[in-house]
Amino acid sequence: MWSLLKIELFKIFKRPRTYIAFIAVWAIVVLIQVAIYVDGAKYIDFVLKDVKDNFEVIGNPLNGYFVCFIILQTLLIHVPLLVALISADMIAGEANMGTLRLLITKPVSRTKLLISKFLASSVYTVVLLLWIAILGLFVSMMIFGTDGLINAKSYEIIILNGNDIFWRYICAFGFAAIALITVAALGFFFSIFAENSLGPIVATMSVIIVFTILTTLDIPLFQSIKHLFFTSHMIGWKGFFEMKTDADGMSIPGTIRNLPAVLKSAGVLILHIIFFIGASIFIFNRKDVLS
Repeated sequence: MWSLLKIELFKIFKRPRTYIAFIAVWAIVVLIQVAIYVDGAKYIDFVLKDVKDNFEVIGNPLNGYFVCFIILQTLLIHVPLLVALISADMIAGEANMGTLRLLITKPVSRTKLLISKFLASSVYTVVLLLWIAILGLFVSMMIFGTDGLINAKSYEIIILNGNDIFWRYICAFGFAAIALITVAALGFFFSIFAENSLGPIVATMSVIIVFTILTTLDIPLFQSIKHLFFTSHMIGWKGFFEMKTDADGMSIPGTIRNLPAVLKSAGVLILHIIFFIGASIFIFNRKDVLS
């Protein structure tokens, strides 16, 4: 299995188009950092307008943790497309090049072949997420420094102490990895039905868009079933930046307000991964490969 995985990783990272995602992430992160560096004071004043009218804000709210939070909110909406570009090409790309039939004639089971390809696409996803962490978190910390994080929600303002943030980002990136691997699994599933990668990529993004729209519609039917859509759970990483409160309404450092809900979302995503990959193996093992 390790040999198969190394071969699949070599195939992924030898292609120039693989690095389009890394360049796109770099460009987006740099643009956000430059914009905040130049005009961040006005943005933070807008975010904290109501707070500053009633409270004195101590410290530097415009710091690397805050910038990273903005970057994550922006990028994790668009990164699924970058993930689908690779995962949806894992099987369809082989079929398009006419090498899929040759692969399954080798003394390796179809199941091992599929698992190695999925693991390779998962590794690519994690590496891309680490790239986001390096640029979005560590570089932002170097440029803007560190301090407390202000998480401005529509109905409340959550203020986290500087020494209570870094571990939350570790957890958030870990959760984001599960969410993006779910997208990779979906793209991989569609890939077994096509002979070029365009169809699976479009299908993957279409499912994400449709599920996201259904989730946001204020219709009782959709609201009652939205917990079944994996897209409803992909933003669960934000839960790591909310704290419990004591009887006096004071935040308790080192806590997560609704940890069971966050873990439930992670579990739902993992179940989707198992389902998509299990279905892919089941169907592919019974498929006549003519390409």
